[in-house]
Amino acid sequence: MNYDFSERETAFFSQIDELMQSLAEAGDSDRGDTGAVGHRLRHALKRLAETPYLKLGLQAQEGLDGPSLMRAMEIVSSLAPSLFLSVEMSARVFGRILSTWGNAEQKERWLAPLLKGEIVGALALSEDSLNVENEPLKTKAKAEGDAVVINGRKQYVVNGPVADWIAVAGAIEDKNAIFLIEKNAAGLRLGDRIATVGYEGAAICGLSLENCRIRADRVVGRFEPKEGLGKIRLWENQVIVGASLGLMKAAFESAKDYAKSHESGAKPVIAYQEVGFKLAEMLTLLQTSQLLACRAAWTAEHMPEEADSLTLCAKVFCTEASEDVAGKALQILAGAGYVSGNAAERAYRCAKYGQIAGTSTEIARVRIGDCALEKP
Repeated sequence: MNYDFSERETAFFSQIDELMQSLAEAGDSDRGDTGAVGHRLRHALKRLAETPYLKLGLQAQEGLDGPSLMRAMEIVSSLAPSLFLSVEMSARVFGRILSTWGNAEQKERWLAPLLKGEIVGALALSEDSLNVENEPLKTKAKAEGDAVVINGRKQYVVNGPVADWIAVAGAIEDKNAIFLIEKNAAGLRLGDRIATVGYEGAAICGLSLENCRIRADRVVGRFEPKEGLGKIRLWENQVIVGASLGLMKAAFESAKDYAKSHESGAKPVIAYQEVGFKLAEMLTLLQTSQLLACRAAWTAEHMPEEADSLTLCAKVFCTEASEDVAGKALQILAGAGYVSGNAAERAYRCAKYGQIAGTSTEIARVRIGDCALEKP
């Protein structure tokens, strides 16, 4: 693996950074009612569609690969965490479902406009428990002629209140599948938007399906229970790793800038050795996380048989490091950090989500241990 980014990649990162800076200057993407959230998301998707960003991981882009995407994710997340989460669940997760399992007609119908930033997607996966890896899906579907009828409940659907299409994971005829359901479909009921500790600018809700009827051509893939859900979890975990890198970067930069520009006891904050030690620990965690995340992204493309365990290693390390780095940043910022609205405070609130969402750190550790012991 080459740890140096090429000129092509560096130019791409600069393009994404400039675009996200302009979006950040246009308004706070971590606040707002559901209408404002949806408007910002659609505008961001349109702007990002002008770059290769939405296509990475779905369609080959010359000179850009998995580590390129991970670095770009870090940039987007550092500047707009909530917007990042919303964009990724639409493009990277909903989009990969279509690019991996969709047939030619489905790709033309949904993937093409998605990559142009014309539609917003969501994934409805979690049910009563977030642990879909070890529990069968309770959302069930049955075929009726040229239609499919679905019943079930889902929780914590990112983009649920603003999505045009929702990819619902469920079971049909002893196989798992993904059902594409339009936002106004009969039998689909969206719950109230959920108020969360972090990622306040993302629209999240639960939903229920009561005899929701869709055409059979809106069923994507039929796969064994562990096969499809494992892939989706891998994609979710990659997104969360990228989110954690961005949170760390934002928290570290804010603490470093504050330590250099503010005084305490008639000398710069950075002059205190303990502050320097904290910054050193934060930078070590950030750079180690970056290396592990890029390694995991490279492995997913070149050595897929090892991708699951390494991605879980990256998720555990990066999500826990992000909380640690954000906490240290708040300590350096002191009273200024405890005031709501700064980057470190935002990172601290968002960091815990990464340890819970996707494969939780507890389950991830079990699976990493199984891999180390070469258990199937």
